[in-house]
Amino acid sequence: MDDSPDPQELGPGSQELRVHIDRPAGEVYDVAADPRNLPRWAAGLAGRRVEPEGDHWVTDSPMGRVRVRFAPRNDAGVLDHDVTLPTGETVHNPLRVHALEGGPGCEVVFTLRGRPGMSADDLARDAEAVAADLAALKALVEGGPAGRPGDAAPRV
Repeated sequence: MDDSPDPQELGPGSQELRVHIDRPAGEVYDVAADPRNLPRWAAGLAGRRVEPEGDHWVTDSPMGRVRVRFAPRNDAGVLDHDVTLPTGETVHNPLRVHALEGGPGCEVVFTLRGRPGMSADDLARDAEAVAADLAALKALVEGGPAGRPGDAAPRV
């Protein structure tokens, strides 16, 4: 079975990227839901430091300084987050952790949506960045090269 992130077309400018992770959904959710862990797996979003600021988090990303607001913690595996770009535009990013029925592990699904004015090349670059982030999350929670479960999160 190929465990690399799998893009799935949803329609013009949208696609799902998914990866199977051989760890319980709750464990994956706990790692991904903690914004302090973003630098360990979400290089496409977070710089070296993620700092709380009111009801959101701020970080220096490849796009510049961004604000990130996450969905409240929940038992449904919903990790949706809104990213406010340096331009002031806010982008909604659906991210879910799904337990697999009758099987080990879970599936993490990120829905990538094109924005007005994005070229096909821009969307492809975003998809590559998300796929790399999902692969890093997988390595982190499975104990691969990006990290090991139980590693202390960096201090923010």
